[in-house]
Amino acid sequence: MDYKQTVNWLFNQLPVYQIEGVFKYKVSLDPILKTCNYLNNPQNTFKSIHVAGTNGKGSSSHMLSSILQESGLKVGLYTSPHLVDFRERIKLNGNLIDKDFVSDFVTKNIEFFKKNKISFFEMTVAMAFDYFAKSNVDIAVIETGLGGRLDSTNILNPLVSLITNIGLDHKEFLGNNLIDIANEKAGIIKKDIPIVISEFQKETYPIFENKAHTIETDIFLADDQKKFKTDLSGDFQNKNINGVVKVISLLKDFSISNKDIENGLLNIKKNTGLMGRIQILNDLPKVICDVGHNLEAFQVIKYHINSLKFDNLNLVLGFVKGKDFKKIIDILPKNANYFFCTPKIERGLSLEILARYGSVNKLKYSLHDTVLDAYNSALSSSSDNDLIFIGGSNFTVSEIL
Repeated sequence: MDYKQTVNWLFNQLPVYQIEGVFKYKVSLDPILKTCNYLNNPQNTFKSIHVAGTNGKGSSSHMLSSILQESGLKVGLYTSPHLVDFRERIKLNGNLIDKDFVSDFVTKNIEFFKKNKISFFEMTVAMAFDYFAKSNVDIAVIETGLGGRLDSTNILNPLVSLITNIGLDHKEFLGNNLIDIANEKAGIIKKDIPIVISEFQKETYPIFENKAHTIETDIFLADDQKKFKTDLSGDFQNKNINGVVKVISLLKDFSISNKDIENGLLNIKKNTGLMGRIQILNDLPKVICDVGHNLEAFQVIKYHINSLKFDNLNLVLGFVKGKDFKKIIDILPKNANYFFCTPKIERGLSLEILARYGSVNKLKYSLHDTVLDAYNSALSSSSDNDLIFIGGSNFTVSEIL
């Protein structure tokens, strides 16, 4: 198979939670353990940092990679989901994994994958581990996909682990309250591996503290690092910086200077190719997008929007089923113009549901079959001094980038 055929096979032949939803979630590490054992356990051949959380884990992972790259290291970075190109998930010093490696990896192991019913996520995690091992990385930053305890990445023995903000997301898998979700995230805490908590949350910190003390592991609550700035927009990134800087301080195997940290945080987008975090797409009118898709993320997005000056606010919003879109819309300005759309995936939230809620709340809204149609309509309705925001889902943002 060539690269295009390989990626189509990955997406179309195997279950993918992102596209199809709830019933595709697996609850065992056995398949990833079996797969990595078949591949001679590549995850045991390189040093790593493991990152979990509800919001901030993607930005934090990219921050870590950028800082480590600035120090001269060869750095692997695994994150999910991707926005435009599947290969965004697996990077080496900010460069996408080679297309030939993707094709060869799947072609070589396809019979094993089929026979053992290995899922999309398990395959991509194993692919990342194999790529980093064969590339002889100095260190890899590995972001969990969903939860922590039973996430396929949780077979690592990292140098340090990091848990960022905890919020109510993926409740159908992880639990209906912060304590249950925190218990799942705490699953990445391992004996003799220090764990850093990016921010104190009174409901969740005791969960992490108790787990760390039970297994006699050092736990660190990140300090406020006011001296460092970043090229990522939004004051909320300061909390991510706090956790990242603490993680770096615990990496005793490497020499990383304050200058490396400073340069790394100021060059995240250039060094890693990060997209979709308060990303500016246009200046007149100003257009920004963000992949945040839960209430906690939108509270941060709202705070950022409120810090900007503009005449009219035009919101291009598309959601997926299973997200609490009502609570998100409830915190957004009632006098904004809403351009509702449905991302092009099976579990995209229907326009009918959005229209019903828009009418009940007396919002000024219009309905659009595609994200691009909604965006173009918002553009044509905007003056140079207006603000357009695009979001609600990774998939909504990906159709614009």
